[in-house]
Amino acid sequence: MRLKTLNQPLGVLLIFLTSQIGFSSIAKAQTPVAPTTSTKSICSSQLATAIDAVINRPLFSRVRWGILIQPLSTGPTLYSRDAQKYFTPASNLKLLTTAAALQELGANFRIRTSIYQNGNGILHVVGRGDPSLSDTELQKLAQQLKQKRITQIQQLSADDSYIQGDIVNPTWQWEDVQSSDGVPVSSFILNKNIFSFKLVPQAVGKSLQVLWLDPGEAKQWRIINQSITVPQNQPSYVNVTRELSGTVLRIQGQLTTNSEESLIDLPVVDPNYYFLRRFRTALATEKITLGQTLVVNGGVNQQEIAFVESPPLAELLAETNLNSNNLYAEALLRALAVKKLRVKTQTSADVGLEVVKASLTKLGVDPANYILVDGSGLSRRDLVTPEAFVQTLRGMAKTPTAYIYRASLPVAGKSGTLKGRFQGTPAEGIVQAKTGTLTGVVSLSGYMNAPKYEPLVFSIIVNQSNQSATVIRQAIDEVVVLLTQLQHC
Repeated sequence: MRLKTLNQPLGVLLIFLTSQIGFSSIAKAQTPVAPTTSTKSICSSQLATAIDAVINRPLFSRVRWGILIQPLSTGPTLYSRDAQKYFTPASNLKLLTTAAALQELGANFRIRTSIYQNGNGILHVVGRGDPSLSDTELQKLAQQLKQKRITQIQQLSADDSYIQGDIVNPTWQWEDVQSSDGVPVSSFILNKNIFSFKLVPQAVGKSLQVLWLDPGEAKQWRIINQSITVPQNQPSYVNVTRELSGTVLRIQGQLTTNSEESLIDLPVVDPNYYFLRRFRTALATEKITLGQTLVVNGGVNQQEIAFVESPPLAELLAETNLNSNNLYAEALLRALAVKKLRVKTQTSADVGLEVVKASLTKLGVDPANYILVDGSGLSRRDLVTPEAFVQTLRGMAKTPTAYIYRASLPVAGKSGTLKGRFQGTPAEGIVQAKTGTLTGVVSLSGYMNAPKYEPLVFSIIVNQSNQSATVIRQAIDEVVVLLTQLQHC
């Protein structure tokens, strides 16, 4: 399982499980070997021996490695281990979703949220799954209505028919669904479909104070506060559990008197009504009164009187891959389904996956190389071979939008989820790759502009690991740094 650190210096842990988990259950990592900063050269014929020396260490004896390294254009495979076998890919799967989105939707595609006037005082808002929508955009919608001299809305209906199917993937793990990793995905997405509050220490022996960032959201919950403020010499930890009813929050644990306040992010339960509550607040700011609100599934749209749009797809891809944003990946998967969704018995996610498969096939990716059940890689039922990632990366490099796709990836030592990796090594700044992490899973797939060799494409996936993610990442980084030393000889 994953423990989510909210306040690293204080060691505050937010654990979304009802079972008790002791700190002793967290395995201590064995001391890893840091990636080398050496600039020595390696002939391609020596590469296999050098990589094997890293991944065949005794501490990896029970670990499954899947690796494929090839020249980006043409040429013989430089290294392969179980490259055609299935692995749980974690967030590397976003490479497939974003490749399909860019191919099928185009770099300038935007997601539009519209308000229609269907009668005197009756408005109809249509959400289309924009993952970037925030309170700022709601205020813009309210301002547009005010400019239309609308001061009173008798009825506002929210149409959630654009995205069909479960708002949470049924194969996601319970702990993810209870955290900001696995928020619901629907026609209405606002503020990343999370709500937040802060826990603030008080005097010793007192319960932690709960400070809501949105006072309106506080009314939706009954809080059972079993937390306590403790002296400075004691450890700090917080457990927050959302019960299945979706109406009760249980807060347990302790913070020391000198602790900083801890920010807690939780997924909203009903995205539609969360949107309507926040929109009522935005309308009130513009002195527009709102009467009845309701959620509908479909309807007749007459005159569009207000709208906002997401940033272009190129920017949405960057957020998806740079920061490994699960919500954005799942929203893009559903956006792919819009033109193909024929009947309401189909779900948007399933149709989106069909579009992904067709798009990848056009790129030259063998459909036998993957089994997908979501768009983010959060599900453990996703299965992908290293070869599928290499085929995708090579295929995208030949497209007119290759630069946009590659620019969406983290840069070693510089940006996104790779900002803290490869710093001070020869790989810094010349590797663009997607990371991935689940319990027992670490992956990295991407491109390298090798200094003394032609450009490379690689995929490295580790499954069934009994080592910490830190240890596995450092071994993967060693392999990648070895690639920087390649030369023709």
